[in-house]
Amino acid sequence: MIDINSYAEEQSALRTMLRRHEGVRHMPYLDTVGKITIGVGRNLSDRGLTQEEISLIFETDIRLAIDILDGLFPHWHAFPWPARHALISMAFNLGGPRLTKFAKMRTALEQQDFRSAAKEAKDSLWARQLPSRAAEICDMFFAAAKA
Repeated sequence: MIDINSYAEEQSALRTMLRRHEGVRHMPYLDTVGKITIGVGRNLSDRGLTQEEISLIFETDIRLAIDILDGLFPHWHAFPWPARHALISMAFNLGGPRLTKFAKMRTALEQQDFRSAAKEAKDSLWARQLPSRAAEICDMFFAAAKA
């Protein structure tokens, strides 16, 4: 029979040792043999991520995008769903610091002028870099204007 207390202590000691041996890195890096690694020694080059890990990261990143929007647009939850989805996609892709640079688009959104928001999004380096994504997002802003 396993002694639960000693098992828990053993597992804790194991995790402490592995963290000490591997290190804990929040950003990808190249390990000593050139493998892309992250976290506690996760070899992304050879092992990658499981579907569950991808889903967890994806859901975490959606939540981060929503948190960014909560900070930038206090009333964005009241926008029509196409505008909300467009903004989530932009925040997901750009992150907060780059999204804040869309000053004219932000002003238009504060006035719930979704047509102007679309025009401002379209007139950007981001739209030139990601033309298909930007076109879809602009269409969503135009749809919100009709809602």
